[in-house]
Amino acid sequence: MKYNLLGNTDLKVSRICLGTMTWGEQNTEAEAHEQLDYALSQGINFIDTAEMYAVPPRPETYGLTETYIGTWLKKRQNRAKIILATHRSRPRRDSPPCPSRPRLDHDNIRQAIEGSLQRLQTDYIDLHQVHRPDRNTNYFGQLGYTHNDDEESVPIEETLCSMGELVREGKIRYAGISNETPWGVMTYLKLAEQRDFPRIVSIQNPYNLLNRTYEVSLAEISHREQVGLLAYSPLAFGVLSGKYLGGARPAGARITLFERFDRYTKNESAVKATQAYVQLAQKQGLDPAQMALAYVNSRSFLTSNLIGATTMEQLKTDIASIDLELDDDVLEAIEAIHQQHPNPCP
Repeated sequence: MKYNLLGNTDLKVSRICLGTMTWGEQNTEAEAHEQLDYALSQGINFIDTAEMYAVPPRPETYGLTETYIGTWLKKRQNRAKIILATHRSRPRRDSPPCPSRPRLDHDNIRQAIEGSLQRLQTDYIDLHQVHRPDRNTNYFGQLGYTHNDDEESVPIEETLCSMGELVREGKIRYAGISNETPWGVMTYLKLAEQRDFPRIVSIQNPYNLLNRTYEVSLAEISHREQVGLLAYSPLAFGVLSGKYLGGARPAGARITLFERFDRYTKNESAVKATQAYVQLAQKQGLDPAQMALAYVNSRSFLTSNLIGATTMEQLKTDIASIDLELDDDVLEAIEAIHQQHPNPCP
């Protein structure tokens, strides 16, 4: 396994991070524990979850993923070996357990932390991340920004101040953000400098061969400000494995089960780009999923690549991508496909 420093901290996190959002929906508790045991045996020390998981969120499964991790930590007694990251996505007080949008005010952040600590059966979280902005902005596939003068949102200052209190109390060690924009990242950094709030150490945004929009402006921030990318959806919901090509819908696969995850299959350009990447991998004698993951692993602005799997076979293939180094010919061919089909799924 390879390791990177998490932002400007002294924490070394594995370049492959174990994502967990299927646990409690597509995976049982026993399967979650099996994945955790194998990942740890392969040198992975970084685990990412969220209070709202499993996904898609339902009242019946809300918080189950954290609960499964908590029972594993209690059983294995190995908390010190793990760098544990989670997200907060608390709803408005009058919303049901599956939030349609977050509330990032003081009370809800504290309530979220207390709930996560209880489910995870730990007294601290290494990296606590804001799951998505409280304000109206462009993320989750929305490329253009439309301003709303009448929006109601919690100021970033209140969010970061609240996280600072929890850092001082020892309940979280570091703060991170997710699904953020360049303006959001720089605002968090500015407030940390001006007000002595915690400095964010990471940003978790989507990044894969079908969506390289992170490179446009956020990649430079990652380098210059030491806010590294935690790349999620590196296989574009499994699409880049090629298993959905030709309209295939494998039994038990995410897009087969949940039509809401059609972001990477619903337009012709995405399908053509996927076909091209899969054909390239096959021509080079590579596994398409491993090639896609190896590309993400190779990016200089990456801190960790968040993989997720529903089977042990998938997990082993994904983790093994860390040992694959793409040669110049493959990288040039990938770039040529990208120029022909630039970011079909932003």
